[in-house]
Amino acid sequence: MKFFKFTAAVLTAFLLTTTSLVAKQELVRGNGSEPVTLDPNLGEGIPGSNIDRDLFETLMTEDNQGNVILGQAESYTISDNKLIYTFKIKKSAKWSNGNHVTADDFEYAFKRIVDPKIAAKYSWYLKILGIKNTAAILNGKKPVESLGVKALDSKTLEITLGKPIPYFLIGLSNIIMAPVPKEIVQKYGQNWTKIEHIVSNGAYKLGEWIVNERIVLVKNDKYYGADKVKIEKVTYLPIPEQSTELNRYKAGEIDYLYELPKNQYKHLMKTIPNEVKVLGRVGTYYYYLNMKKKPFDDIRIRKALSYAVNRDVLANKVLGTGEKPAYTLVPEIVSGYTLKLPPYAKLTQKQRDEQARKMLNDAGFNKSHPLKFELLYNTSEQHKRNALAIASMWKRVFHGAVIVTLKNQEWKTYLSDKRAGNFQVARAGWIGDYNEASTMLDLLTKGHSSNNSFYDNPEYDALMNKARVTTDDVQRNKLYQEADAMIARDMPIIPLFQYSNARLIKPRVGGYPKVNPLGDIYTKYLYIKK
Repeated sequence: MKFFKFTAAVLTAFLLTTTSLVAKQELVRGNGSEPVTLDPNLGEGIPGSNIDRDLFETLMTEDNQGNVILGQAESYTISDNKLIYTFKIKKSAKWSNGNHVTADDFEYAFKRIVDPKIAAKYSWYLKILGIKNTAAILNGKKPVESLGVKALDSKTLEITLGKPIPYFLIGLSNIIMAPVPKEIVQKYGQNWTKIEHIVSNGAYKLGEWIVNERIVLVKNDKYYGADKVKIEKVTYLPIPEQSTELNRYKAGEIDYLYELPKNQYKHLMKTIPNEVKVLGRVGTYYYYLNMKKKPFDDIRIRKALSYAVNRDVLANKVLGTGEKPAYTLVPEIVSGYTLKLPPYAKLTQKQRDEQARKMLNDAGFNKSHPLKFELLYNTSEQHKRNALAIASMWKRVFHGAVIVTLKNQEWKTYLSDKRAGNFQVARAGWIGDYNEASTMLDLLTKGHSSNNSFYDNPEYDALMNKARVTTDDVQRNKLYQEADAMIARDMPIIPLFQYSNARLIKPRVGGYPKVNPLGDIYTKYLYIKK
């Protein structure tokens, strides 16, 4: 495993020495939806993570190309048995109020994530990273204090794993693993992220928050790398409709588009091609099938709906901005993973359609007794276009034996209903928390907070548990392939397409990477050119 400490810094320094910058270094970023929270330990979803990556910094972080590098840690050591990691935190690491970031802040944050009383949505993540006693704590069998995380002194943090985890250091770069200021959180509770209380340890601090209008961050002069940060102020705009965001971009109100409208891609490539940026991404777009609700407990129904989707048309016609058809949960861009297509992916679409009709009919549904259900998605023009296209495919293939009603909800309500199982079929998508196949496959393990199909397969869970501690890359890759094949066999989800990152960026914005598999773009690496 390699960690590149200077790659992005050296490249950025070189570019900046040959580029003239404007005096007013301010950036406006579109951000899709209003974030659920700015608490890094309790967040979920991309809109909150985008902002939190600017506000907070983890022990290990990412450079501009997505390589894992040292963050708040200045160094680390690993025990011979690969179970104990000891991190030295930078002496210059400070909170935005000037207080030192301590090992105790990290210990407090990690124990807070797994505390059943807190009910963090990402509590499962520490189990994925193998931190000792996480599973027992989450199951109520051991106290929170038993978590394998300990502050040895103010700047030394020790993390103990239950078993060696080959991707542990990579996983620490996820923003969920950021520290929080213990004294502030204990004093203000859930109100600690309000603008009058919040402090942060990243390149920026919170300057303004007007709900559903804008979140403004300003440069944190207490950040150890502040002298290298060029953008003084970044404004995030929660705009769920891509057409509205595009219009504001054209009007000069936005520098950095959250999501490019797919139906505008070809036109934009003709008119402003130098502003269109497309990156591959570790992520898959899919539909959850609620296996707790009939008739989606019937594998024939799940497979029929999946087989009938023409993924080539979806990826190339409905979308068409670098997306690829998905027949598995793990996308092919994942580092170290060799994608193995399942048998149904090798059929022609005509053959899949024929099998789909037979399975639906065998399950007892036909034109006189149609399958009726709601398809839930969060408010977005593109999600609606995807849903309309797929519903149209089902209508054509099944000749009226499937009747779909589309249902959209705003982001927070959609997340709540999806978690509670208040849906039949629901849109979903997952962008990897780190660049390794388990970041996708763990989603369908029992107890995972994002297992919204409620897939419960002990054989699958055992396979993932074995893969998690397999240090041989070849053997681990084979286990991942088996797990991906099991998903294709049982079809708890309908994989639809592999994500790409298509955005519009104003030419005056420098520092946007040519490669970044996770799509984690930190404002601190960007700058405004003359």
